[in-house]
Amino acid sequence: MIVYHHRHAANFYASGGIERAHLLRSDADALRKLLARADARVVPVWRQRNLVLDSTAEKTAPPGPAFLSVPEFQALFADIKLDPEGSAVLLGFVDDAPHFAIDLSLLAEPEIQARIQGLNKGGAPRFADLRDVGPLIGHQPGAVMAYARGLTFWHERHKFCGVCGSPTVAAEAGHVRRCTNEACKAQHFPRTDPAVIMLVTDGKRVLLGRQKIWPPGQHSVLAGFVEPGESLEDAVAREVEEEVGLKVRDIRYHSSQPWPFPASIMLGFTAMADPVEPKVNTDELETARWFTRAEIRSCPENDIFRLPRRVSVSRRLIEDWAKGE
Repeated sequence: MIVYHHRHAANFYASGGIERAHLLRSDADALRKLLARADARVVPVWRQRNLVLDSTAEKTAPPGPAFLSVPEFQALFADIKLDPEGSAVLLGFVDDAPHFAIDLSLLAEPEIQARIQGLNKGGAPRFADLRDVGPLIGHQPGAVMAYARGLTFWHERHKFCGVCGSPTVAAEAGHVRRCTNEACKAQHFPRTDPAVIMLVTDGKRVLLGRQKIWPPGQHSVLAGFVEPGESLEDAVAREVEEEVGLKVRDIRYHSSQPWPFPASIMLGFTAMADPVEPKVNTDELETARWFTRAEIRSCPENDIFRLPRRVSVSRRLIEDWAKGE
């Protein structure tokens, strides 16, 4: 179990108390026994959406995670085999219970909707975008659902070998894909795209920008993907200079966050810059300007000025700075 300093407690979607059980991934007998356990749970994913349960049809209460027992899953999807060496991806143990993800994306929308209506768990089931319901779900189930979404997305995008183009098959409980071409036999492993996200301050103010595609009024810290052959610190400095024309110093790591939307990890940093006006690269941002702590603390959260999602590391960076941390 990882112990975090209070200032750097795990960000949302991170940790979640998951024991990933990597030593069991190549043990076919052990995997079958895990699926046969009464406490085994299946985490369904459909077209990058997670199964949740609304407590009422009117959605007046927060939704809950819909993790299915094996009998519940089989009652709904009798024609879909839970294969621990194929379709079922071992996530690991949560509270000592084995959890498996499975992708149901091949089912058409009318069919998937009709099937989940047969779920009898005291709520109205639906597949939802985790970015919308994550804050309502809770930290631990949110982390499990993000993990399931990330792995199923990777499988969907790697059905063919990147070396020779032949079909691949899942192995190692869903944590490897192997090329079926005997002359190739390449192994492919899940990949996460590293992205830096950085709070830039001049000591008294914080620099926030916005993109045209964001909801009205939303502002956030700067971010960008790490390029090949580049250190994280170099990526921070490059992205800031590219987007707002500022040179930064005193780059410090803050915390990280899995962001499987679709396949990233956000690496949070802080950095110092001189108190000069940004030169906005309009190919990257619509606007960018300095904000004081008073402005951040009194943010109206409206179409004029709003902060990022509360579960995001970007929000965490801003709020920690506003509190003087």
